[in-house]
Amino acid sequence: MRRDYELGFILNPEVNEEQTGAVLSRISQIVTNYDGQIVRVNQWGRRRMAYPIEHNRDGYYVFIDMILTPETVAELDRTLKVSEDVLRHMVIRRDPKAVKKEREDYEARAAAQAQEQAAGATPEAEVPSGEAPQETEEELPVELSPEENESIPPAIEEEESVEA
Repeated sequence: MRRDYELGFILNPEVNEEQTGAVLSRISQIVTNYDGQIVRVNQWGRRRMAYPIEHNRDGYYVFIDMILTPETVAELDRTLKVSEDVLRHMVIRRDPKAVKKEREDYEARAAAQAQEQAAGATPEAEVPSGEAPQETEEELPVELSPEENESIPPAIEEEESVEA
């Protein structure tokens, strides 16, 4: 039986984009091998942690919404435990009612956007040369609701080390 899960993990702050991509591709590979589906990837970026983990005050936060089987969850947990780049991780099962409401809201927004585009769409030939054509629905990034945006802590600005 497939269920909705959310995976949250914190990467070491010294990881680069290539290492982050490697962790995300490994997770994606596990999910597809076990016939799962990744719904959304939300990368918060580098944030201050509440307490130090392995002498790190900051971490790179990533959250992934997925549809998985319980066997996949066990494999993800095993893989993330042995990864040296992952400081902490947690997989939780999402409430089916909340997921259903979220999907209905997303579908309603997508339908409204499609109607807006259909009503006011201009053919690509009429788009002025200085402007990029509008993105199609498949290319649009997942937008968070105002409530979801408020729950995300602010990003940490990189502090420059001052030597005396």
